[in-house]
Amino acid sequence: MLSCARRVAIFGGTHGNEMSGVMLVNLWVQNNTEVQRKGVEVQPFITNPKAVEKCTRYVDTDLNRAFTPENLSTLGGGDLPYEVRRAQEINRMFGPKGSPEAYDVIFDLHNTTSNMGCTLLLESSKDHFNLQMMNYIQKSIFPASCLVLLNEHPLLKYSTSRSVAKHPVGLEVGPQPQGVLRSNIFESMRDILKHALDFIELFNAGMEFPPCTVEVFRLSERIDYPRDDNGNIIAMVHPNLQDCDWEPLNPGDPMFQTFDGKTIHYQGSGTVYPTFINEAAYYEKQQAFATTRRESLVASAIRKA
Repeated sequence: MLSCARRVAIFGGTHGNEMSGVMLVNLWVQNNTEVQRKGVEVQPFITNPKAVEKCTRYVDTDLNRAFTPENLSTLGGGDLPYEVRRAQEINRMFGPKGSPEAYDVIFDLHNTTSNMGCTLLLESSKDHFNLQMMNYIQKSIFPASCLVLLNEHPLLKYSTSRSVAKHPVGLEVGPQPQGVLRSNIFESMRDILKHALDFIELFNAGMEFPPCTVEVFRLSERIDYPRDDNGNIIAMVHPNLQDCDWEPLNPGDPMFQTFDGKTIHYQGSGTVYPTFINEAAYYEKQQAFATTRRESLVASAIRKA
């Protein structure tokens, strides 16, 4: 049995040009009535205000990769990159990461330029509280869709801002261009947050959630663009793959198209489900898309202690 989830934060602006989270959090900072729930302290928070001010992803380094043990413990004050200093501040306010004092839940709001729809980001297959929450959200918004992306790959996992909490929840909604606010994306994000907070309120009130099965897409591999010997991109996402996030990609399917019109086919060993296809923010990270494999996880029954 779990104890109550009393302290909850909603992060917007971890990337300063992902506008849905920025605008929602700014709205809730001014008037938090919409996000308040009985018995829960909900803290809306702009994580990277300098990047928000400039409407850029980050100032010095990616804040959503900055919460490593090294960064959180390093000394240097004003000489450190802005986002490393900010990560330390956030860790002091909402953590410390990995400690009993850390916030119970952090929702981190993101937009993607990829055609992913609504995606919940799960950091551990053993987090039965989050699995139950995600199952509740999926049932609440049906027939609308909200998929679950699980990243616990030892080489692909990174140190997110939400990882400060005991139960970190990422929310990725797209497609939306960087620096742009689309009403449908804004409202989808708002709706998912509503159901997530409702779940926490019900859990705290003593409701028992029986065992359930949650379909997840487990992050498997990052695929880079084809490049020449100098590291320059020499092909683009194939039109048959573009905008086809979560659709099966089979061995032999078109994957890239070179600038002179040749097709490069997927050569993997079996069917995968690509996501973050042609994400604008990932050109700098040398990623054209990520592959996932579909599986089912069983979440245990939960009830507050």
